[in-house]
Amino acid sequence: MCCCCPPAITALFYLWVRSGFSKDAVAGALVFFPPDPPLYKFKRIAANGDVLPDIDDEAEDLEEGNGGDGGTEESKREEDDDDDSDSDSDLGTFEIDTKSSHKANNDANHTNNQQKVSAEVRRQRRKQREEARQKQRQEYSQDPIAAMTDRSNKLRLRAKRRSKIDARDDTNGVTYQFVPDIATLGTLPSFHGTIQALKIGPQKRTGSYIAALLYKLPESEITPNTKTILYSHGNAADIGAMSGLQAMLAKNLKCNVLVYDYSGYGESGGIPMEKNTYRDVKLVYEWLVQNVTKHEHNVILYGQSVGSGPSCYLASRRCNVGGLVLHSPFTSGMRVLTPSRAMACLDIFPNIDRIKKVKCPVFVIHGQKDQEVGIEHGMALHAAVPEDCKRDPWWVRDKGHNDICDGPDIVEYMQRMNKFVKSLDE
Repeated sequence: MCCCCPPAITALFYLWVRSGFSKDAVAGALVFFPPDPPLYKFKRIAANGDVLPDIDDEAEDLEEGNGGDGGTEESKREEDDDDDSDSDSDLGTFEIDTKSSHKANNDANHTNNQQKVSAEVRRQRRKQREEARQKQRQEYSQDPIAAMTDRSNKLRLRAKRRSKIDARDDTNGVTYQFVPDIATLGTLPSFHGTIQALKIGPQKRTGSYIAALLYKLPESEITPNTKTILYSHGNAADIGAMSGLQAMLAKNLKCNVLVYDYSGYGESGGIPMEKNTYRDVKLVYEWLVQNVTKHEHNVILYGQSVGSGPSCYLASRRCNVGGLVLHSPFTSGMRVLTPSRAMACLDIFPNIDRIKKVKCPVFVIHGQKDQEVGIEHGMALHAAVPEDCKRDPWWVRDKGHNDICDGPDIVEYMQRMNKFVKSLDE
């Protein structure tokens, strides 16, 4: 959807007014587009080891007391959360003391990744996804107000049902196994460590659980200085789409990688909103330090595209974090659409302000031919990094927004990432 056209502007302001002047509602309609259907699923394993049937959270009947027009407590909390200030009580200074659940199947690995799927099948799946995206764009262009409203209602209904299912699974000791969509993704790279499928939560404010994958090195390779990358992906991806890159990062950099899905994405509960991405990264970060790294200086925050928002947010508040990587980042959400500050009241992810507060080394990566988020955004962020935190940026020639790691450039990407990781201990 082109946000320069009058219908789109009308729709944005309609949603803004209808939501009680909450920019989170606008951000949800403008920024967050999770893959539909997701590029993975979590196989549910009962406490006794039995494989449980898949649950369609769009068809799941709500039990008495949790359904009906009243909704769940999670939905009510999120609908009432229209305070956009950073001073919100659950988003301020925090200690690493969460006791979030972390249900996982430790033996979960890419056991299904070796399935052979023909190139023709993969092309068909990609064609179907592209047709679905085109249909969505047509609906938005024809009646953007109705389309945005319908999408918002569907996301809230999904959040209610997903919250109920995840809470029940947590109570019953259900664990999970990662099953990627091989038909679309193709065969994924092997990984010699373990891949743990996690549901981290519940969120204190929303009650939702966040889906994550932990790529963990074998114990024999872990040292007191082993780093863990906390990866925040782009707006049209999920942890299934990113699974190949995460395996390669862990293998080539000899570090752990924890990648998670934002609220409303994939197997995560909740509703996709700016403020919820902050809660998501905070919750996952707390779990990571408590259960994996033990020390914050061994955590590297990595934000790709929209993921630069929660990554900059957290880096600006955690002075002991080890490092920050910004991959195709933007200075702020609204600045991607227009340099004018006339619509500053609707702006989201003010990275350009937060990057000035970081205390850790920062590595900026941006394609010189990026047509979605111009390279001037990456350059401005690099220039705003405190001098003692700057590391040499990488302005990637002949690359755009989503293809920096494609083809032969993956080799240089890994070399530069390895150099940055090693520099953190110097």
